[in-house]
Amino acid sequence: MTSTDNLAQYFDVNGYVSGLDVLSPQEVLEMRANFDKVEKDIGQENATYSLHNKHLTDEWVLRLTSHPNMLKPLKAILGPNLILLDSRFICKYPVGKDEEKEAFVAWHQDVRYWGVEGDVVSVWLAIDDADVDNACMQVIPGTHKSGLLKHITETKEGNLLSSNQSIPENLYDVNKAVHCPLKAGQMSLHHGLLVHGSGTNRSTRRRCGYVIRYVSTQANPIADADRPRSFPATVLVCGVNEPANFEDHAPEWFTWRNM
Repeated sequence: MTSTDNLAQYFDVNGYVSGLDVLSPQEVLEMRANFDKVEKDIGQENATYSLHNKHLTDEWVLRLTSHPNMLKPLKAILGPNLILLDSRFICKYPVGKDEEKEAFVAWHQDVRYWGVEGDVVSVWLAIDDADVDNACMQVIPGTHKSGLLKHITETKEGNLLSSNQSIPENLYDVNKAVHCPLKAGQMSLHHGLLVHGSGTNRSTRRRCGYVIRYVSTQANPIADADRPRSFPATVLVCGVNEPANFEDHAPEWFTWRNM
């Protein structure tokens, strides 16, 4: 991408953009060292999907969510005033060559689980290199234009989504899927309505990423019985919180906000 305007235009058409550089090599080493310590303290089973909203408690995590190189393309897409909705570390550990064991993320749309009116953009920041071998994310370009699709209960064992949902196969064309490989310290962005998923990690390497959701301050939380959601971890990371549709839960020590 030669400019943020081109990036925003590409994102509008395709619903994603990948391979964006965020962290320096030194920052990557620091991020991985911090995460490896957390992983050691809580164990791999808990590190798979249980590290939720640590931006409220860990300064190194909040610094990731407000990194200038992360915010610049987000501002090009969503505007200058940005709210962090939620964040989660997701680790997909190797399962080896056992073809009977699965640990995958079924095809889904993020906003199936989010009671929000307005565009949601998800960041996938790579802690480890993510590639085809260790089951990087796949997207189906343009599917964010199709609206919210029906989701059903996944019947195949091994779906890592906590709700165990998936989109029926007749509603998307898997032949149009595109892999989104990332080097550690790079990120991809995808629209909350984009159909995406990932396979089972049959490599010998961990595939860990940090997922962060952002909206413009113009977005609204909505009451939707089919998508119940509370927002206890929202933080204004950039600009001003107008019209204050989401509460700013920033820790007192968050002093480097980009205004």
